[in-house]
Amino acid sequence: MSTDPESIDPLGTIALGATQTPAWIRMRMVLGYDGAAYSGWARQPNVLGVQQLVEEALEMLIRRQVRVVVAGRTDAGVHARRQVVHFDLTEEEYTSLPRKAPLAPGPALVRRINGILGRQDGAVWVHEAERAPEGFDARFSALARRYSYRIADGQQRWDPLTRQLTTWHREELDVEAMNREARSVLGRHDFLTYCKPRPHATTIRTLQEFTFTRGADGLVLAHLKADAFCHNMVRALIGAAMMVGDGREQPGFLAERLELMVRDSKTKLSHPRALVLEEVYYPEAAELAARALQTRARRTEAEVDEAAAGS
Repeated sequence: MSTDPESIDPLGTIALGATQTPAWIRMRMVLGYDGAAYSGWARQPNVLGVQQLVEEALEMLIRRQVRVVVAGRTDAGVHARRQVVHFDLTEEEYTSLPRKAPLAPGPALVRRINGILGRQDGAVWVHEAERAPEGFDARFSALARRYSYRIADGQQRWDPLTRQLTTWHREELDVEAMNREARSVLGRHDFLTYCKPRPHATTIRTLQEFTFTRGADGLVLAHLKADAFCHNMVRALIGAAMMVGDGREQPGFLAERLELMVRDSKTKLSHPRALVLEEVYYPEAAELAARALQTRARRTEAEVDEAAAGS
């Protein structure tokens, strides 16, 4: 039987409802990883995901299974600079983290878990860990996520030393044309054309920022921010913009495809290796619990509507 991480308590037992026993201490942890080394974030059979690596490191420290909840799953090959997770510890587990070191529990956890993760050549690294404010949920308290994407257009810009963080594109790209396309899909829409739908999940998102700039190094940097991204959404949007940028499609392509709400052979995904989850945004501490409740309610309502529409 599979269960959602939100329905599992720190001991791995199924909880009734989303309430948390007062004895548990919720931890907030920020980490980065080189996605090229792993088959995405999530645990999967027969392949190694970042989640498995992090949970196994925590298990070595805490001496039991610890389930982590992530702000946003990333696909195979996608990197993260400041991914956010939460997990729960008992009071005894929390206070014992420093052992004999003169450190607070959070910094002690960072030092100890990086000692384990460092054996993986630094492909996963924890930047910070702390006791989370009341009501914090890494996934549902988030206000927005921000991604970046690097493109080397034209063979003269191809650099083998940065190939794991950059997509190579043969043709020169028209950055201004791509920006016009990007502006045309800003706002709250059903992004079905640009998403790989999950069963009974909504594809309605609010795209807050979407821009392309050419840096001093000559590379094109894409920047996207939204309340949340559905599966493949970032790579599909960038792939479509690149098709206009190199002349394969006419201006207006992104908006037209958005209105069609159809995923077909014209939905092209850009390569995952250039995609980086840069940051996750959260409200002030006093608003965390309310934000989590609001997000859960919206997702539930959208999923109910989606299921009804498909019946």
